Amino acid sequence: MTQRPKTVLIAGATGYLGRHLLNAYADAGFHVLALARRPDALADAAITPDRVIQAEVTEPDSLAGKLQGVDLVVSAVGITRQRDGLSYDDVDYRANRNLLDAALAADVGRFAYVHVLNAERMPNVAMVRAKERFAQELAAAPIASTILMPSGFFSDLQEVLTMASQGRVYLFGDGAARISPIHGADMAAACVSATTAGLAAAPIGGPESFTQNEIAELAFDVLERPSRVHHVPLWLGKLAVAIGSLVGLRKPLGPLEFFLAVSSIDMTAPAHGRRRLGDAFRVKDLPA
Repeated sequence: MTQRPKTVLIAGATGYLGRHLLNAYADAGFHVLALARRPDALADAAITPDRVIQAEVTEPDSLAGKLQGVDLVVSAVGITRQRDGLSYDDVDYRANRNLLDAALAADVGRFAYVHVLNAERMPNVAMVRAKERFAQELAAAPIASTILMPSGFFSDLQEVLTMASQGRVYLFGDGAARISPIHGADMAAACVSATTAGLAAAPIGGPESFTQNEIAELAFDVLERPSRVHHVPLWLGKLAVAIGSLVGLRKPLGPLEFFLAVSSIDMTAPAHGRRRLGDAFRVKDLPA
């Protein structure tokens, strides 16, 4: 008797990582469902999911009854730049909590969540704090879970290449903090491996490790431009965030708050994948 393929639901399917997750789980033989607020946003996806489920994860009623028959939920739900009046707590925590509640109600077998590496070292970063709150609740929930912790994505480094193309790269601190960024396709493949192996947690880095200074130098090398790297004191960045908070600009400054934090933390993780950052810089494979 032929066993039916397992069904995976990808939440956040229209985003950078979500699209790679659709491909990776389809390649692994899963029956792939995509959860999307706007199904038309998947019209240009590399693969067509077996089914698109329209729902708004910030509205729990829209998820009711839609996860029946799902074996695995993989959530890449989160925001990098706040929009639509939504906060990190609204999306990175509450929307994922809504999804978890729907998974529990539907008796889903496993829930995987794309978190962030070293969250425990960034308790004052609003985005990370919201993610960590959900990750802790997921780990305590009555469901098998996998918490995926990427070091960082190639797409996070688009701004470095942009600055280099304009002649100067600005880094916070001394630029000595290390990171092992990963391409979305390699991250998605690592997610498949971690969830099929039933891992509870998986720190995931790319095949190379760099200091922030080395990433800046790589960008200049690829562009064949002279290297001009300027180091901005961490205290000055923190002051900008503090002032922004006082005048009501904390939401737009969220990404800055995160990058300030990782500028003084070792963000390397075990190596996965084969795609290299220099190649991505050369072909501009760094979607926002």
